[in-house]
Amino acid sequence: MKAVYIEKHGGSEVLTFGDLPAPRLEPGHVQVRIQWVALNASDLWTRNGWPGLKLQFPQILGADAAGEIAALGEGIEGLQIGERVVINPSISCGVCMACLAGNDNQCERWHLLGETTNGTYAEIASVPAVNVLKIPDGFETRSAAAAALVFLTGWHSLITRGELRPGETVLIVGASGGVSTACIQIAKLTGAMVFVVGSGADKLALARSLGADVLIDRTEVDNWSSAVFQANGRNGVDVVVDNVGSGSMPFSLRAVRKGGRILTVGNTGGPVFEIDNRYIFGKHLSILGSTMGTHRDFATVMNLIFAGKLQPVIDQEYPLREAAEAQKRLESGRQMGKIVLAV
Repeated sequence: MKAVYIEKHGGSEVLTFGDLPAPRLEPGHVQVRIQWVALNASDLWTRNGWPGLKLQFPQILGADAAGEIAALGEGIEGLQIGERVVINPSISCGVCMACLAGNDNQCERWHLLGETTNGTYAEIASVPAVNVLKIPDGFETRSAAAAALVFLTGWHSLITRGELRPGETVLIVGASGGVSTACIQIAKLTGAMVFVVGSGADKLALARSLGADVLIDRTEVDNWSSAVFQANGRNGVDVVVDNVGSGSMPFSLRAVRKGGRILTVGNTGGPVFEIDNRYIFGKHLSILGSTMGTHRDFATVMNLIFAGKLQPVIDQEYPLREAAEAQKRLESGRQMGKIVLAV
């Protein structure tokens, strides 16, 4: 099969487009003939490598994907060859205590497709049958692929972990990335008032088109946490969604009200930063970590997408063989939504 893979860590130049054996079909798994792939920051982190990451090269990148079932493993019921499906990229064992309790994204042997196991930049992927969800007739396969990871991440963080309620105020750090555009829509669907901090008029215009109520251009203010405070009637917000980490978390701590919650869902700006602990105990703050989501979360949020209540934003599309160019755009930070690959 054709695939994009790496045989060492590095920049976009280490991506190879070539032939690899199709993955073996295991009992309880399905093979999916991939039609669309969506890029995520995790693709870049895996390609670059980090201390402690040990891969068996060649490593196929990619978490998000949608396509049609090509083969069914032993014991599979309720699915048919040729059905269109979207893949939940959060892989769990199904038998540990966390999985049995319904917290499968906390699985003892958890994997993210493309990160610690082979991913979806390929013509064929093999995943547990529980990780595929049927795409209804009339819904675009490309949009299903673009929605999976970011809406799962947004739903689990805001709703399952953050318990966002109607009438609350939520600040989303970032205006145009996949997780940010998903969180804006989820927060509005919940009935929250949404503040967005972003850079540049075009990105903030996208946030407004998705329903954001208050827009703050961080390139035009010295302290965006103070700007949030002023825009909310000299009050902090109830919830902050911060997927940036380094460079933003100190501001997030100042922007949230007493008794508020900060959801940390990633570190696109870097993982290491200092925390002034006075904000945490002095303001009675809760800092909630959140990674991906459960199978239940996935089905819930994808069905809202299928119903048209939430909509993934597509930035640009490239053919699979141009994955390196697509990753360069993702690294540039210029994207307005999700970048996708046509397989």
